[in-house]
Amino acid sequence: MTKSDYRPVRIAYIGGGSLNWAPGLMADLAADDRLAAEVRLFDLDVEAARRNAAMGARFADVSKGRPASYTVAETLGQALEGADIVVVSILPGGFGDMGQDIGIPARYGIPQAVGDTVGPGGFVRAMRAVPMLAEIGTAIAEHAPKAYVCNLTNPMSVLTGALHAAFPGIRAWGECHEVTKLRKQVAWIANRAAGENVASHRNVSVNVLGINHFTFVDRIALDGKDMMPAYRAFVEEFRETGWAATPSDPADEHARYFEDRSRVKFDLTRRFGIAAAAGDRHLVEFLPAGLYLHDPEAWDFALTPVEYRVRDRAAKAAKADALASGSAEPFARRSDEALIDQIAALMGDEAHLSNVNLPNTGQVENLPLGAVVETNAIFSELGVQAVQAGRLPDELATITAAHATRQTDLLHAILAGDRAALFPLFHADPLVADLDRDRARTMFDEMVAATATWLPETLKGAA
Repeated sequence: MTKSDYRPVRIAYIGGGSLNWAPGLMADLAADDRLAAEVRLFDLDVEAARRNAAMGARFADVSKGRPASYTVAETLGQALEGADIVVVSILPGGFGDMGQDIGIPARYGIPQAVGDTVGPGGFVRAMRAVPMLAEIGTAIAEHAPKAYVCNLTNPMSVLTGALHAAFPGIRAWGECHEVTKLRKQVAWIANRAAGENVASHRNVSVNVLGINHFTFVDRIALDGKDMMPAYRAFVEEFRETGWAATPSDPADEHARYFEDRSRVKFDLTRRFGIAAAAGDRHLVEFLPAGLYLHDPEAWDFALTPVEYRVRDRAAKAAKADALASGSAEPFARRSDEALIDQIAALMGDEAHLSNVNLPNTGQVENLPLGAVVETNAIFSELGVQAVQAGRLPDELATITAAHATRQTDLLHAILAGDRAALFPLFHADPLVADLDRDRARTMFDEMVAATATWLPETLKGAA
């Protein structure tokens, strides 16, 4: 391509010291041949942002298209000024806080596999994070009101809602890769039938309905063929044994704690009549613990310990340091993520369809209007346009709508500093509801006290 063929884009990366999403975006930009990207990295940890800028320069050196540039912004406003795209990828609190989010409920008999979306862990994480996202949303209104904003931070529904609440005119969506897992399964089904690799997850089309991490699919297509019958047969074939694309290695801690064999997904597919799309570790946290969380081993998924997350983060930091210093080689390699295609489409490349989180304007007919829901959307130079998804089965809609309403009410209570509203919402969550009210209140008080450093004064002593 000639210089004039590249589409210029200014990207503000908030949480620019990220060790998860940022390196993936850098590799995607290096593999891309459509964009000429200027990336500004802002992070409260300035040294982490500087390390990532050095790492980004290494990826730029191996770019297949126009090399992206990476600079460190000293302030949030400096990062945002004139941005076309804003990416928000922050850690709400530290791993010590996440350890309390998991550990305190565990002492009260409440297990959590992830603890970042719903349940007691997701609730308290939202209390920490909503004020942060509201501050970012307000800054976007001031410095980059026309920017498109991608939120990568959990709890996805609540925090994407926080951006819209802080700046009602914001053009923001929440991005999650969980549905990719189902699309990969469908590609595997097609490849097994063909006896060769004829499809990847990018060839699989799905109609997505639900809320983040509790997503479902009622239509699947590949090369013009309805794949739902084949997927139902796949579920029946593997519902007892579970399924994995490759044999698991017992020594692989990441696989042990982050991957599953889809047995919960398959069971929910049979229960509700449409395909469950998110990973098992997330799905189980939306349902009473007695269904699956009480016996994760029997359902072939794991409760991810925070101690492993700490070790994993240290390993990722060492890898990032090696890339930044030149002692490891970067590779221009396309990831499984859709963000690079979404950005290119918004900048005028061909339109792109993917599942994202947006306020419900009717795209899911039987979920509350205004709640943040996950469905497909079309990305183009016209913006991000939600696709009409239809209806969830009635029983599933009842469960999902209760969560969506609770998430919306939680967001409003945090923004209003309404401490009295918080505990009833906390106790109504399916993972907490069976706990005696007094014990639930004591647990909530303990969790709030443990994370008080991160809370605004209006939320401290919230119970």
